[in-house]
Amino acid sequence: MDLGAAPGGWMQASRKIVGETGFVLGVDVKSIESIDDANVRSIVGDITESETVETVRELLPRAADVVLSDVSPNVSGVWELDHARQIDLAKRALQLAVSVMRPRGNFFVKVFQGDMLNDFVFEMRQSFASVRRVKPRASRRKSSELFVLGLKKR
Repeated sequence: MDLGAAPGGWMQASRKIVGETGFVLGVDVKSIESIDDANVRSIVGDITESETVETVRELLPRAADVVLSDVSPNVSGVWELDHARQIDLAKRALQLAVSVMRPRGNFFVKVFQGDMLNDFVFEMRQSFASVRRVKPRASRRKSSELFVLGLKKR
């Protein structure tokens, strides 16, 4: 499952990984580029709304192996506000992921560095056997963006 999936690039990559027997579901508040494949679906919806969460649960044919979250708030330019909004979205993504993921599943979520990050990482450690912070090489060095990887859902 890909949260914050628009325009759809990670869904395309995921589709190649899951092959013919897997399933990819993308969710975003924006329209996602259509992938014409029977085992790929996308929905326009907000993961903070219960209707979207219910639709996700209805569309998943089985528990998810992996949940990716690139969800991001509309950036205001006020760092404290943007960081708080990002962490809130990461927590919502975590709640959704844990509720639809199989045991030993994996979760990869975008966050912004800041004073709320350690608490979020602690929260992830409650649900995953291993948790790591990841700064991809493609990310600009000065960017506060990084990812948290949760491996092996408990």
